Amino acid sequence: MNKKFKTITFSIVVIGIIAFTGFNYVMYGGARNLSTEETAFTVSSKSIANEFAANIEASNKKYLEKAIAIKGTITKITGTEVIIDNSIVCNLKNFDATIQKNQIVTLKGRVVGYDDLMGELKLDQCFKAS
Repeated sequence: MNKKFKTITFSIVVIGIIAFTGFNYVMYGGARNLSTEETAFTVSSKSIANEFAANIEASNKKYLEKAIAIKGTITKITGTEVIIDNSIVCNLKNFDATIQKNQIVTLKGRVVGYDDLMGELKLDQCFKAS
């Protein structure tokens, strides 16, 4: 084999490994197990909503990507999406039939962002905290 063929083959293998690693990182790198992770903050839905409304940047630094527990009243349930006090949107990890409308609950989840246009805090991987 000549040197040019070896160089091209080596380059293709390296690019393939980088592409495979990048794909796995993007698809599976952010998955966390919040049920075993310690809760960074335990807050009421009204207090955290007021914090984000007052100062989005400071609140993002404090809460973004952290596991938090939020206590409030369920105002709407749509499949695996639960809305607490009309301002916190929690996407449940699994459907939970024990969660009912107008029930006061504590949900644990990961803060993924704040929609200042709608005034909604968004959480994912949520589940009912004990």
